[in-house]
Amino acid sequence: MSERIVVLEISGLEALHLAGIVGQFRDLLADTRSAGDPAVTRLLPDAYPDDQAASREFRRLTGGDLLERRGQDAATVLRTLGIDGADLDPTSDPDATIAVALGEGEALAWMRTLSAVRLVLATRLGIQTEDDHQPDDPRFGVYDWIGYRLDGLMIALDRR
Repeated sequence: MSERIVVLEISGLEALHLAGIVGQFRDLLADTRSAGDPAVTRLLPDAYPDDQAASREFRRLTGGDLLERRGQDAATVLRTLGIDGADLDPTSDPDATIAVALGEGEALAWMRTLSAVRLVLATRLGIQTEDDHQPDDPRFGVYDWIGYRLDGLMIALDRR
């Protein structure tokens, strides 16, 4: 087992919500019908911005592996949250603080997953620029919360 480099503190309720979001993200990646989904396409790099045909071919050749790795990262997040495919029990003190100890590989998987989830949310919400963000719209709260958690993880990793 790798050395723990960062410990995240998260409430039981946050863990429950995060597990649900990451589980939905993992399911989106696994759904073969999502191949043309703009949110999934946004997860794949545009290697040749000036050549659409070359970019499509690059995505065709590398996209499956990249999405599989993203699915593995999501599974790591669920495993480190203590989910492993099971549901958290929201009735068991949702205000309790859960300490999630992460090794370097796990922390990187969390960063990649949270970033990817934000990209999917941004696509679903129509966010292209900062001006597209509507803080009074409650749907943007999840986007902001994931960003807050990602920022906290990055700060913790930077301090180590």
